[in-house]
Amino acid sequence: MTDSDMPGPAGIRATVNGEAADLAAGTTLAEVVAMVCESDRGVAVAVGREVVPRSAWPSFRVRDGAFIEVVTAAAGG
Repeated sequence: MTDSDMPGPAGIRATVNGEAADLAAGTTLAEVVAMVCESDRGVAVAVGREVVPRSAWPSFRVRDGAFIEVVTAAAGG
């Protein structure tokens, strides 16, 4: 990784839904969900293949190198 690939001094790098994301240090899962989805209704989040309960999102701080999957339920037939 070169210097240009590194997040800033107050940031971290995570993977969100398969895409590299530079985030501010201290970013919570609730903030990641807000970046990815218009609403958190019908949303589930996994970090490193472990589902994180919705009640933990506001206090769950994303760590550097985290793999985050944000998935939404879709209605239809």
